[in-house]
Amino acid sequence: MSSRRRSGARRGGAPGRRGTSRQERPLPVAGPGERLWVLDVPYGTQVDGATWHPAVRTHLYVGRALPAHLAPYSPGPFTLGRFVENTLNPDDRVPDPEPTDDLEPRRLQFEAADAIAARAAAGGRQFLLADEPGVGKTISAVLGATAVGDLRGARRVLVVADRPAAITIGHWCRTITALGHGGLEWVVITWDRLDKVTDHTWDVIIADEAHALRRTTTKRWKLWARISGHGRAHDQAPFVIATTATPGHTPLELPYLAPAYAQALGEPMREWTSATKAGETFTAALERHGVGVEQGRHGGTWTTDPARRAADLELVRGWLDEERPPAMLHRAAPWGPVPISGMPVELTPAERTTYQAEWGEFCREMDLARRGRNAAKGRAALLRFRQKAGLIRVDSTVAWIAQQVEAERQVACSVEFVATAADPIADRLRDSGIEVATIYGRDRFDPEAERLRFQTGEAKVCVFTTVASISLHAGETLADGRRASTEPRVGVFHQARFSGIAGRQVTGRTHRDHQVSPWHIAYAEETVEEQVGKVMVERIAAASDTVGGDTTGLADVARLLGADWLPTTTLTEDDA
Repeated sequence: MSSRRRSGARRGGAPGRRGTSRQERPLPVAGPGERLWVLDVPYGTQVDGATWHPAVRTHLYVGRALPAHLAPYSPGPFTLGRFVENTLNPDDRVPDPEPTDDLEPRRLQFEAADAIAARAAAGGRQFLLADEPGVGKTISAVLGATAVGDLRGARRVLVVADRPAAITIGHWCRTITALGHGGLEWVVITWDRLDKVTDHTWDVIIADEAHALRRTTTKRWKLWARISGHGRAHDQAPFVIATTATPGHTPLELPYLAPAYAQALGEPMREWTSATKAGETFTAALERHGVGVEQGRHGGTWTTDPARRAADLELVRGWLDEERPPAMLHRAAPWGPVPISGMPVELTPAERTTYQAEWGEFCREMDLARRGRNAAKGRAALLRFRQKAGLIRVDSTVAWIAQQVEAERQVACSVEFVATAADPIADRLRDSGIEVATIYGRDRFDPEAERLRFQTGEAKVCVFTTVASISLHAGETLADGRRASTEPRVGVFHQARFSGIAGRQVTGRTHRDHQVSPWHIAYAEETVEEQVGKVMVERIAAASDTVGGDTTGLADVARLLGADWLPTTTLTEDDA
């Protein structure tokens, strides 16, 4: 690489200083026989020969061929890095791989693709694929997007997947490779990288785990609205395939479905969204069409009348389901609902004394926060109590997991906190001689490598914080053609998820693809945890196929914890 091309570029893993104009940092120019190579260098890492360029927000190398020491950083097919590289080298693009035929779609998946294509052929702009976990939404969505692309003469497909990226991006890219790209240019990113693709036009978009778009006040929503053409006319927006088994806690948490609702009701998008108050406009539109909305201290909330709620759920689902052709598809798992039960833990006298002290301190803090209307203090008190209560039960969870491993079962352990749950559970299991796979803590572990340790049976236990988008079920077909171990899976929530939607997503990590996996919610006997646990057993089951089936449970939990004066997002904001 010549000194002329290097001028103005900075080596290493960090971008230039704040305020540096991209126009002042021109891209390097490739000489005869050379090209620009994109490199996926981890943030903060310095690699010799890799130069960061703010104009494309990635590392580049210029040359005839990529040196051996840089080859590991070359982006794979269908990734954002490959897309940028091909954009920079229009006359020397890296060809996409040919289909591997490693996957044979099931009839259910072909039927879903046909339904998506039918909606697009009828002029629809959005389709909700709400099959339960494990039915096969990924394959269905890829087949459906390919069919839509063929119908509409599309060129590009954007897939927005959930985290952890090390697992989900590879999973989507392998699926596209196996099924074939269909002549389309595919790009797979995660929700936290939406800002990387705002300058490009997309013909079809797959929004995986679309419930990540429940709130309109986030940066994620603003980027999504721009990329998806949320506010555009129906015939000027990309076709969006929204996939999720758990759409939202209430109808008011479905703003991402506004385009489908507006189109089904024959209304322009301005009636359903606005640039500055998207959430309020969406809520007003729902109320205008008959959904029960009550005004509270935190704005519009869903009605508390049970009969009205049931009618509302039928109404909003009917807007999509009764379209011809339908704008949504929901199918229950043919292997049945997840078996879920409570798992009471008997505290020792010392543990109970500690638990009661923590509960008393929590009640005092929450009372002070309530009287001062200090929502931040209330949230902090709730978080601290949950962390400390979970830490008290670590030994009991470890003992139960050890018993399951001795009985030749593999255990998936869902936790919410790292320092007070994930780390001590994993450490004590290892101390007892049990191999543990760990999927938590950003950049602490390689999540895909850890997942495979569990799936191959090398590790008998997996401790994880992620809610969705990983497969831990028995007998899974792995990327290299091997089969996952066939030992039965059993799951435990070390802490009850307050959100039935989040809980339902977690159980779907093992209870999927015709594998029945029972789950248990651990709680301390004769404590508030026992009452919360019983509520959540009911709510996780209820969250299977309805929007809003979760809300009553959230209200019950809030009352039990004295947190009913806080916004309901206090109980669910970690799920976004």
